[in-house]
Amino acid sequence: MKQKTNIRDLFSSAAERNTFLKICAPMVRYSKLEFRHLVRSYGTDLAFTSMIMADSFCKSEKARLNEFTTNEEDTPLIAQFAANNTIDFLSASEMVYPYVDGVDLNCGCPQRWAMAEGYGSALLKTPELIADMLGTVRRNMPSTFSVSVKVRLLSSTDHKRTIEMCRQLEATGITFLTVHGRTAPEMTKVPVHKDALQEIKQSIGIPMVANGDIFTLDDAEQMYLQTKCDGVMTARGILSNPALFAGHTTTPVECVKRWLNICQQADTDITYQCMHHHFSFMTESLLTKRLRYELNNLSKEKQKVYEFIQTHLPLDGVVDDVGSGRQYPEKISCTYSERNYRERTTVVNGGRKDDSTAASTGSLYDPEASEGNFFQSKRVELDATTPALDGDGESTVDGVDFMDGSSILFDE
Repeated sequence: MKQKTNIRDLFSSAAERNTFLKICAPMVRYSKLEFRHLVRSYGTDLAFTSMIMADSFCKSEKARLNEFTTNEEDTPLIAQFAANNTIDFLSASEMVYPYVDGVDLNCGCPQRWAMAEGYGSALLKTPELIADMLGTVRRNMPSTFSVSVKVRLLSSTDHKRTIEMCRQLEATGITFLTVHGRTAPEMTKVPVHKDALQEIKQSIGIPMVANGDIFTLDDAEQMYLQTKCDGVMTARGILSNPALFAGHTTTPVECVKRWLNICQQADTDITYQCMHHHFSFMTESLLTKRLRYELNNLSKEKQKVYEFIQTHLPLDGVVDDVGSGRQYPEKISCTYSERNYRERTTVVNGGRKDDSTAASTGSLYDPEASEGNFFQSKRVELDATTPALDGDGESTVDGVDFMDGSSILFDE
């Protein structure tokens, strides 16, 4: 079992110092172990895994190997799950417990596939189900282990409804909650409703994390000052600038060099897609439009990307006392027991043996199945002929993107 970090103590310590926790959001495809290392080196206090389908995690060893990796330095860490029933959420939480400091339930994804299967924002229609899932996990986990939830506003005008829901969830004994300052239908062009976040914070006793429109450290500080939140979470901003919480307004070249070092050490542990996309996002302010286009369309060979970055950025002249020559610890070989999950599903199925190979939305979930619309949107900026959306103005339903109502950007 990894050494644990007490998340509640982190919030208390920040409050004593009259500041807030700086948090890297759960981002499909991108909140991987290697990226978590990078952002931690630039002042991130708490990191989340990518969203993990709880049913897949319970049923499939392959899914667990693909979706979760960690090492001894990967803390504080919270695993976020998408679940629509108590058995899946509790069982997945038990399985991942030895390797994380807490679990989080996603109740914010507005994608059509998620809504249809009762995941993400669909759960906001049944707060009693959310409360049951959270309460069950809370009762079955040590008190020092964090249990949390990420929600959206139920209304942009009637704050009372969201406040009542947050109080109901608080009553389950959760450690903290994250509130995204938009409703599920609202697109990212709609400003975050900070007044709603402020009212929610005033109405609950547990720590509240504010999420939405955080692109610089100044944005985070302004969110903290206006809402009195206990933590600030960023997704899009930290993708484009992993050094955001260190006060850099754009990505420093040393950050790119640090990412190169991490990727070369990770070798086959990191996919081409993940490695490449991060380079594309973080060099947006460092490369010309022509070079960005070339980078985005390189053939799928890692070495070609490394050579491109080394050729077009002055990495040799960069002094990085933190990342230079840094050797990251090897991954932990995680082991899991499916016993509790099997026993619970056997009881629910009336004694019938659970079919772990049965196809379902969750078990077919594959974050690497497509490029993802956030990356595609960057291509569109460089080449107007490249489509990012389908005919309905929404992303193709690949079941992998935590998108906002615009279907272009993250659940942020």
